[in-house]
Order: sequence, then structure tokens, then C-alpha cells
Amino acid sequence: MFSKNKIYKSIENYSDNIKKLKEEIKNADAIVIGAGAGLSTAAGYTYNGDRFDKYFSDFKEKYGIQDMYSGGFYPYPNMETFWGFWARNIYVNRYDQPESEVYKNLLKLVYDKDYFVITTNVDHQFQLAGFDKKRLFYMQGDYGLWQCGRPCHQVTYDNEAQVREMLVATGFLIEKEGKYEIDFDNRENWKMVIPSELIPYCHDCDEPMNMNLRCDDTFVQDDGWYAAKTRYDEFIKICENSKILYLELGVGANTPIWIKYPFWKMTNANPKATYACLNFGEAYAPAEIKNRSICMDEDIAETIKSIWEER
Repeated sequence: MFSKNKIYKSIENYSDNIKKLKEEIKNADAIVIGAGAGLSTAAGYTYNGDRFDKYFSDFKEKYGIQDMYSGGFYPYPNMETFWGFWARNIYVNRYDQPESEVYKNLLKLVYDKDYFVITTNVDHQFQLAGFDKKRLFYMQGDYGLWQCGRPCHQVTYDNEAQVREMLVATGFLIEKEGKYEIDFDNRENWKMVIPSELIPYCHDCDEPMNMNLRCDDTFVQDDGWYAAKTRYDEFIKICENSKILYLELGVGANTPIWIKYPFWKMTNANPKATYACLNFGEAYAPAEIKNRSICMDEDIAETIKSIWEER
């Protein structure tokens, strides 16, 4: 549909783009936020480097794993080690995260607007920041949910209590006055394996449980997933011909079919629509919607803060 050899990258200066985007937000009848991994990266939730070493230096030393993402696909020798890694991964990316200023500033920009969020992120940051749960579509899953690994049924399960139990058993977590904290003072005693009796199994078919993350065709889309999708589809249908802003934040080229390409298509189909792309190193749009696009190859956190301060 779009000419791949005609990609538009904005050459306008930073302050002009800030003013343009501020006006688009102000005047929009509706705003659709499409968020990818780059938004959480901008908030400091990186999967590699110092943050990875802080929590997974033992896995790095023993298995050569360099980041949390690749660690999720590593062929561990047994289920005890598999869950030893994943319990930590879930905890530090879902249950041990403070509220993000980036996400809170984003909410300030749209709290009085008719908005909806579609995201491939699975870290729950939108809800932590106070976004309306009924206006969120986590279409790739959630670190806080498990599913049958087969799966034999289309249901997901909250995992917080079991994850904490696993990490207490490995020495990663300690409980103090009813609260849990990571025991950095005794990290030399952290175990990489959980007790066999804590391995989670499906209560229907006895297969091991797995994360509810879209990585293959076993991903479970439960009733909550379909309800969120329906609300999103209805929002798009109602607003498709209005003055709408498609605000894309940190969406890369790994899975463009979920957010980027639909945003381009819907902008092209509606003369009153505007497409905005904020993504450090990957801010671009097709030439067909050049005149209705704002592309900012900048730090997302600073850009959102600047827009808020301009209001």
C-alpha cells in the first residue's frame, strides 16, 4: 500500500515539532496511543547492561546470557532452572517496578481527552501510572499472567503469589514486616533453581504452565483479552472519521503489523487524522502521509516532558 522507497523523516527542529504536537493533542477529538518497547526503555526499564547484571549476574556467568530477552528463550537444563530465571524476570519487570515519571507525564497529556491505548508492552506500566484499565489493550500478554503451556484451555492466571514464593525459596527475596524486598546483601546465596515442588502445572492436563506472552501459536487469548480488543475496535470505529491523533511511542520494526502499519493505514484513510511517531533512531512515516505526520527522532521521556511543560 505504501511506497517503501518513499519514507519521510522529519527535518523540522525540535521546538517546532513540540509546538505542533502540543497543538495536535489539544485539538484532537480522540487520541490513540500505540506503545512499544521503546517507551519502557525510555522509562529506564532496560533488559540489558547494568540493570541485567544487577539481577542476573549469576545466570550471565554460568550460561553466558547477556540480557533478559534472550534469557527467556535459553534452553535451560531443567524446569527448576527455567523457573528460577523466569521468576526473577517476572518479578523485576512486573512487581518490583516503581511508578514511572514517563508514563505519568504521558497520562497528564491525555487524561482530559478521549483516548485509548494499544501496546505490545507486557510490564503493566500503564495501569501503574493510573491509565483507565478499560482504555487499555495489552495485546501481547502480561508478565503477571500464566497459562497452560499446551494450552488445553483459554484461561490465564495471576502469578504474583507463586512468583514470590519461588523467589523466597531461592533466597532472592526476603520478607520484612509483611513486605518483600530483594536481598542484595546476601546475593552470593541466591540460587538459580527453584524447589521441584514449586514448578507450576496446569490443573486440567498436568502440563507445565508458561508465561502468557505472545511468542508462538500457543498464546492464550482469554475472555479479558477479547473484551479489551472489542473495546479498542469499537473506539477505532467510532472515531475513524473524526479529528484523531495516532500517537506512536517506541514502536520498532520487529512487529509493525500490530501498531505501526495500522496507524499509517488509518491516517491515510482519514484526511482529518494526524500521525505522530516518537522513537529514538526510528522515527519515520510513509511519504503518502508526510503532510499529516510529526516524526521526532528524540528521547521519548524528554519529549513527553517537554510537551507537558509547554501546556
